Amino acid sequence: MSTGAAQRTALYDLHKKHGARFGPFAGWDMPLVYADQGALDSHLHTRKHASIFDVSHMLQTRIVGADRHRFLEHLVVGDLKELPVGGATLSLFTNNQGGIEDDTIVTQQQDSLYVVSNAGCADKDLAHLLTHAKRFQDQGADVEVRKIEDHALIALQGPAAQKALEQLAGIDLAQMPFMTGQVIDIRGVPCHVARSGYTGEDGFEL
Repeated sequence: MSTGAAQRTALYDLHKKHGARFGPFAGWDMPLVYADQGALDSHLHTRKHASIFDVSHMLQTRIVGADRHRFLEHLVVGDLKELPVGGATLSLFTNNQGGIEDDTIVTQQQDSLYVVSNAGCADKDLAHLLTHAKRFQDQGADVEVRKIEDHALIALQGPAAQKALEQLAGIDLAQMPFMTGQVIDIRGVPCHVARSGYTGEDGFEL
């Protein structure tokens, strides 16, 4: 976990404007509840309608290079090379004993692998990726781990998520399968949109 002053997501000021009460999590100052809505009300709203979650504290990395599949398959469980472009899979970082270090979602992009890892393990996961990337590079492999720091990450979750996002994107998302991702124009901004989430409801991560 990071030490020192708590980090803030790009949406910090928006949370504050809406009366958020913040708390520390994995080195970040994260919103817990809002002035006009308690935790139970927020939970029920997500189950009945849709809610936006700021998950920008999660670790986002992009793995590039001709040997990216061989490299990441050395660290996680899954046949990544055979994923179709836009396909995603829930996977696991494992250690040398086969034990689980963390879970992660890997998405096959046209020229890279997009990896999202848990905030609580961000420092450990990034160090793990960089250490093994250096070893592969020293052996002549073409691979690079790039930490994504200029993009926020939000999750739109709930049974009304599809309808809400369709209104912003102006397209029909009914045929977008679960655990797939694609670049979609959202009000003039190109966004990578994945149909996934951890709430147990339908949802998207942008």
